[in-house]
Amino acid sequence: MARRGSPFPDDERSDARERAMLLFYEADTKQVPVAEIVAAQVLPIDSLTRLLVDGTAAHRDEVDAVIAANARGWTLKRMPAIDLTVLRIASFELFHRPDVPTAVVLDEAVELAKRFSTDDSGRFVNGVLASVAKIARPPG
Repeated sequence: MARRGSPFPDDERSDARERAMLLFYEADTKQVPVAEIVAAQVLPIDSLTRLLVDGTAAHRDEVDAVIAANARGWTLKRMPAIDLTVLRIASFELFHRPDVPTAVVLDEAVELAKRFSTDDSGRFVNGVLASVAKIARPPG
């Protein structure tokens, strides 16, 4: 069964990406470390969400540098918060989760951006991540 407004079926991996995005968004909005938001959760966080949150947080400087270098005409501060959060999580996956196919990372990131951000966010996220993917996973 597909989620409302989503071409992707309900899936634990998709849910984990969405939950990680929401945790980072809350942390950014409150201007606190994501670890503080994670610690305050009433319900336990599943292992994949934890992996995405911890890995993205640990590699934030690395992924921010790559995103900034590939977001032509955009600074990180100018990007919508959701777009930047989605880009960070997906970039972490591209660099540090070789078990996840590139197409899956890009498709799910674009879908999150479309569902939660601006009308242009899907195209923007797709363009940036396509460039990041060439660096993270060069062909051949």
